Amino acid sequence: MKKYWELFKSQIKIDLHYKAWFWANMISKVMQLLIIYAFWNAVFANQGEIASVSQQQMVTYVVIAMFLGTYVYGTGVQLANSVRDGSIATELMKPYDLLLKLVSLNMGNKVMKTFREVLPLVLLAMFFLSVQGPPSLAAGILFLVSAVFGILIGVHLELVVGLIAFWTVNIWGARMLVNTTLLFFSGALMPLYLFPDWLQTASFYLPFQSIVHVPVSIYTGTITGPDILYAVLLQIVWLGIVCTVIRMFWSLALRRVTIFGG
Repeated sequence: MKKYWELFKSQIKIDLHYKAWFWANMISKVMQLLIIYAFWNAVFANQGEIASVSQQQMVTYVVIAMFLGTYVYGTGVQLANSVRDGSIATELMKPYDLLLKLVSLNMGNKVMKTFREVLPLVLLAMFFLSVQGPPSLAAGILFLVSAVFGILIGVHLELVVGLIAFWTVNIWGARMLVNTTLLFFSGALMPLYLFPDWLQTASFYLPFQSIVHVPVSIYTGTITGPDILYAVLLQIVWLGIVCTVIRMFWSLALRRVTIFGG
């Protein structure tokens, strides 16, 4: 595991050098915060609650969900790029597991994103946009635990984009489909409890809600008590299932590389 730890640290060092990219992301996130706040202010303009949720609770949910949703992307595109430019052939000859390498680099990027972008903007939102903190210290800690599992599930699901590149040159359509599905069914766009009952039920049997909706619901206090333990255990189960399925498709993809002389 030492080599993956070194890859993790190397990505942090790389991100420290891209200051222009950092400031561009910061400006983009501030604009997103202001748009989200203005949108939900307009929605709640003539009513105190929606689905028994107050304006402050809703703003808290969508802001935290917005930040958590940004942690999902990156691994699939990197894998797809290496397939498209042919570097996948040399990558597979190196003494590491390529999928673990991509996840390690991606997690290093996420650590830097947390400290340089997310935490400052969350504090800003708390002071100026009425975003609430977690109801208790325990809820805050459990939120972090759940968020880690959610991010890992999302990162592995996004690898589907890269795996599709083994069968088709142009992945733009597949990427849009995967990203839209993750955005919608994960709860990053809006809380799942605003969906129709049948869609809520359907989403319960999918892994997507474990990415954003579950951790943010723990943060906002929508999920409490023993339900938190059940939700986290379900995340662990989904992570195991997703990793297993991705590995199965990865094995099929590697055979395809061999067939074409990779």
